[in-house]
Amino acid sequence: MVTGLSRAELSAQYLDEVKRRGISAGELVSTQPESVGLQSFYGGRYLSRPLFLGAEETEQLGHDMVTMHAALVSLPDKLYGGDFAAFGKAVGLSDVQVSAVLRSRGTTVTKQSRGDLYLSETGFKLLEFNMGSALGGIDQSDMARALLDQSVLADFAKQHRLTYVDTMREQVNDMLVESGFERGSRRPVMATVDWPASYETLEPYMEHFSGRLTEMGIDTVYGHIGMLEVRDGGVWLGDAKLDIIQRLFMLEDLEDPDSLALMEPVLDAAARGEVKIFTPLDSEMFASKSALAMLSDEANRKHFDEQTLVSLDRILPWTRVVRSEPVTLEDGSQVELIDYVLSHRDELVLKPTQLHGGEGVLLGWRKDTSAELWEERVRAAVDGPWVIQRRIRPVVEYFTMPDGDPEPWLVNWGVFTVVNGYGGVFARANTVESDLEVIRLKGGAYVGCAMHVLPEDSDVEPGTALPVK
Repeated sequence: MVTGLSRAELSAQYLDEVKRRGISAGELVSTQPESVGLQSFYGGRYLSRPLFLGAEETEQLGHDMVTMHAALVSLPDKLYGGDFAAFGKAVGLSDVQVSAVLRSRGTTVTKQSRGDLYLSETGFKLLEFNMGSALGGIDQSDMARALLDQSVLADFAKQHRLTYVDTMREQVNDMLVESGFERGSRRPVMATVDWPASYETLEPYMEHFSGRLTEMGIDTVYGHIGMLEVRDGGVWLGDAKLDIIQRLFMLEDLEDPDSLALMEPVLDAAARGEVKIFTPLDSEMFASKSALAMLSDEANRKHFDEQTLVSLDRILPWTRVVRSEPVTLEDGSQVELIDYVLSHRDELVLKPTQLHGGEGVLLGWRKDTSAELWEERVRAAVDGPWVIQRRIRPVVEYFTMPDGDPEPWLVNWGVFTVVNGYGGVFARANTVESDLEVIRLKGGAYVGCAMHVLPEDSDVEPGTALPVK
């Protein structure tokens, strides 16, 4: 039995096998589930194969993401003496957002996160880090099961001892553990709740997702926050008294006192212990790209042990908040930041600190990013909620196309952490030919999953999901 292959070896061998059998991309994705909800969210754009990882590659990637999570969560204590309000202001939150965060904090920060990375020639490099309950791609494990309905992948998985993380069930475990429910006790009632402005768009997918969660042991309804009622000692959605509110709306939705007022009754109810919020709003403080800049700043290295620094250095690209001040480069030399950024745009990207999904990103090396536009945007960003980050050059992954031949794609690896550690991978990708370097669902990205080689001592059946601990 062949074991221990790497990502590149597994990918090449699988593509060869698909080609040998004469299978097209359409056939490979034909077993993906279809529903109005999934169609509305993913547009039927599924990748024709999983991403692959070797056993050691998976172990290191999982370790690095868990380490990144722990380092981010430690920042308020290490840099601000435990003052969460000061940390919130430092990462760019408004007074309204800081107020909401402080009122909704839990006793611990959620372990549920997703780091978005490119794989470069030197390894995985982080683009952004997302944390909380509004993470896309949780259902990547459903995509893996659908691909395994094809004999070509099922046979390959058995031959090479491949498995995958059931991220959906891991999220259910996160919900139960972090909301204080014991598995095997009564089924909690949960509402998946969005913001009114985006509810109509997300409603079909929320219906699908709620059904899947109900199948897994949490009775789930859905709506937007304006539909919730605080009465009779609890929070209600229609006739359902809620134990948990799964928050899909984000800190960026809380723009002013009026939006905060919409949420205040729910925050008050949570403070009284009448309902649990999964996840509290504090999780999004740590998802700010300003927090990544804090970790990247050499002035803060003294706060972390050597093992943490090795991990951070491996995956975190040079990142700085846009300020008119001296900064230190990777080689130890000092430069004036703005002068350096204006003269090295081919190597840099400008990003907003709080937005997600590629919104507001400006790539300095693009032909449509002129020197004039770059300078205008950079100077406007000074002392605002923006960071500069070193460009990452991703290696391509090959996927089978409709004619049966493989072509190169650029892939965003969305790597989850959960209560149990490594939580699987949500893949988003565009063809190299499309010339779309910011890979996101709104830009028409295709979506998929990942499988990895089981450790030698594992007794998990190849081709099945890892059990939830």
